[in-house]
Formats: sequence, structure tokens, C-alpha cells
Amino acid sequence: QVQLVESGGGSVQAGGSLKLSCAASGNIFSSRCGMGWYRQAPGKERELVSRFSNDGTTLYADSVKGRFTISRDNAKSTLYLQMNSLKPEDTAVYYCKVRGRAGLDPCGRETWGQGTQVTVSS
Repeated sequence: QVQLVESGGGSVQAGGSLKLSCAASGNIFSSRCGMGWYRQAPGKERELVSRFSNDGTTLYADSVKGRFTISRDNAKSTLYLQMNSLKPEDTAVYYCKVRGRAGLDPCGRETWGQGTQVTVSS
């Protein structure tokens, strides 16, 4: 059962834009819990790109500050990442992660998306 589906990836030239979406189904998405976007380039570790903390504040990696914007639509249980001024260094597979309730732990369930490829050419 697929519960978290990513879309919006693709190939663009440097300076272009993409918007990623991460749509959740079932009880796996809670706005009270941290959620965000990660990426992994070939031969590198997966790294945090941007996230919401439990209190709703946002965090961005220094490498994307001023270029990327994280947002969400709680009614639609969907997380977004707007990416502007893309650079070749942004090329990676992007993964979303959401959290929801697991028993008595309101943020005890972690779910990852399948990943979507973003390729930025110079």
C-alpha cells in the first residue's frame, strides 16, 4: 500500500524552477509533527534540505536558503517544496518524510516517499 507519493521532479537548466509535491493518504500526516524534504546525490549521504519542526517553524540547509521554500496544505495532507534558481549541485533524488500518530505517540509513525529525481544541467 503506497501511502506517500512524490511528484514534480524532472530535468531543468540551471536557473530554472521546479515544485515538488508529496501527497499522503491514511493517518500518516500530522501538522503537529516534524516533516520535510531530504536529498541524496550519487556517492553522497542523504542530507536534510528543509523541514517543519513540531512547532511549525521551518529550517533550511544553508545551501538552499533563499532559493527553496517549504510549504504544506494540511487539509490535503500534502507537503511541497518550491525550488527556484536551481543549480547543478541540486541534482539528486529528493525524498519527503512525514510523521503521524502511532498509538500514544503523536509523532511515532515515520513514512518516507519513494523519491523523485531532480536533474539540473549547466
